[in-house]
Amino acid sequence: MAGRVSRRTRLNGEGTVTLRKDGRWEAAAYVPTSAGTMKRVRKYGRTRAEAFVELVKLQAQAGQGIPVADRSWTVGTYLAYWLEHVVTPRRRPKTVIAYEGAVRLYLVPLLGAKRLEKLTPRDVRAMLDRCRKLCLCCARKLDGRRPEEDQCCSRGKCCERRLSMRMVQLVHAVLRNALQNAVREELVTRNVAKLVQIEGPDYARGKGLTPEQARQLLAVVRKDRLYALYALALLLGLRKGELLGLHWSDLDLERGELTVSQNLQRIKGELVVALPKTRYSKRTIPLPAPVVAALRQRQQDQQAERESCGSEWLDTGFVFTTAVGSPFDPRNLNRHWYATRKRAGLDAFRFHDLRHSFVSLLLDLGVPPHVVREIAGHSDLQVTIGIYAHASAAEKRKALTSLSELIK
Repeated sequence: MAGRVSRRTRLNGEGTVTLRKDGRWEAAAYVPTSAGTMKRVRKYGRTRAEAFVELVKLQAQAGQGIPVADRSWTVGTYLAYWLEHVVTPRRRPKTVIAYEGAVRLYLVPLLGAKRLEKLTPRDVRAMLDRCRKLCLCCARKLDGRRPEEDQCCSRGKCCERRLSMRMVQLVHAVLRNALQNAVREELVTRNVAKLVQIEGPDYARGKGLTPEQARQLLAVVRKDRLYALYALALLLGLRKGELLGLHWSDLDLERGELTVSQNLQRIKGELVVALPKTRYSKRTIPLPAPVVAALRQRQQDQQAERESCGSEWLDTGFVFTTAVGSPFDPRNLNRHWYATRKRAGLDAFRFHDLRHSFVSLLLDLGVPPHVVREIAGHSDLQVTIGIYAHASAAEKRKALTSLSELIK
């Protein structure tokens, strides 16, 4: 009869289930891809029923409008693509370096050959377990760069140096961020790294200077050419890179304001002016009178240095420079700090502890945390409270004594 359809005729997109020569069953169907094209995708099973279940899943995914990847990705090839096209254009240089190191040293060696769409939570968990047990010398291939007497695993005696918990957390975070982008680009349907639990970041609590120690430090550097830098660190809480990246154009000494708009970092052996740490780091801060006075003195000192150098002066516009006007290297600031803290009797403190001191002292004065957060440029109020706001033993004793007296 004309127009009659054979019982054996299949509709477009219906798919097939066939037996292969190797004994496996193959399910195949044309489905939409993330590139907007149609692609014949094959799934396999040990039995016809298993293959049919795979076919049903494939068609259900297509029916929900979820495309398949337009090409076959391994974890390694996808991470290379992600670093080049997603991370590098959008992230700060130091972040790019950290992500690239995690990918090159740990993720690619341990997961790189896996098919992206077949990556499972079990694979991620096993990778993290191996990271925790990994010898740093092997992971970073350090033995090849060492004299034979200093080599470790290549001589059969492991040094037992392992990755820190913070580094394991970073590796997991990098994979999680990469897979989340793969979900957005519809290359995978779920982020399996999110399904693996890992200990949260354990931020070390810094040590803050007491008011007496802060006064002692400023007294020690009072006649130093970097006195204003230490005053800004203690009284405004600026980060090291923000201090060294400060331009005179960022200051309005008449109105008493400072704008943080960039920082200076050493990246791959070169000094680079980069954007602040986060979008919250870009901020305008009022200047207290002592800081204005210190900056005016810095202006005068720099003018004297300019006149002394004459034509050899490098006009970079930075507030804190070398004696010839070039940018002040963060490594040289570290060296200056080591000598200064020794003179001040503060050997146990890091330079970053000056920022910690600034936040802690403001909180101790009863300044509302949200105000402290905006001055310090923290991205999250929890950072201000969780890392910097810790009570002293005397304050705890006073609080518990007050409660005891109230109940009594």
